[in-house]
Amino acid sequence: MGDVEAIKRRQQHLWGLGDYSVLSRQLAPAAVELGDACAVSAGQEVLDVAAGDGNFALACAREGASVVACDFSPRMVELGRARSDDEGYDVEWVEADAEALPFEDARFDCAGSVFGAFLTPRPGVVASELFRVVRPGNTVGLTAWAPDSVFIQLFAAARRLLPPPLGMPLPEEWGDEATARERLADLAAHVEIDRRTLVWTAGSPEALGAQLADSAPSFAGAREALSEEQFEELREETLELLRRLNTADDGSVRINADYLVIVARKRG
Repeated sequence: MGDVEAIKRRQQHLWGLGDYSVLSRQLAPAAVELGDACAVSAGQEVLDVAAGDGNFALACAREGASVVACDFSPRMVELGRARSDDEGYDVEWVEADAEALPFEDARFDCAGSVFGAFLTPRPGVVASELFRVVRPGNTVGLTAWAPDSVFIQLFAAARRLLPPPLGMPLPEEWGDEATARERLADLAAHVEIDRRTLVWTAGSPEALGAQLADSAPSFAGAREALSEEQFEELREETLELLRRLNTADDGSVRINADYLVIVARKRG
């Protein structure tokens, strides 16, 4: 792989771009699903890793858990802290790298990441960190897009114009059940993996494409890095994909995006 620190600096920059709250609202139901799968409840101490603006953190806080949320993007921490305050939940926000968590061993009852940790450049490192900060016998939870999901197809379209650094793992690898189990095998006593579906809606394919262009960090980064012609090519390919996957027949858009809910129990 190339310079890991350079990759992280680039990712950190990208996640400060766009209006992430728009995309976050579409992803929020998956955070609730992960909290339920991890059996998060009142009195537990929970860590949300690569938290974005706090979907998982707030889902757990609503259950009465004590929550710490961390993200390596200062902008995400700022957005998450403001959102937590607005919603009236006492979430502790920390700027932190998912591959080097600044928390003591065995502190938390659950460490979870909703469409965050699966993007880190070193899967083995982030998995080890998630398990390190969880108490023996307790849970680590992840969500990752299935390899055939719309989001992975969107990532693939962008990669054709902006190839990733040499050796960088692809995000869809975490969404392959065999790969996920292999990565967790030495850390977990037991792993449960379920395939779920997130329904993505908007008034029209064009409206959804515009949402992505304005809010998704990957699209904001593409707009910054590509020529005007290349970015227009990406927009057109995105719109074509959304139209092809659309299951609505009334002019709106409804796309089923499959993902994995991965819940692993740390060895006692």
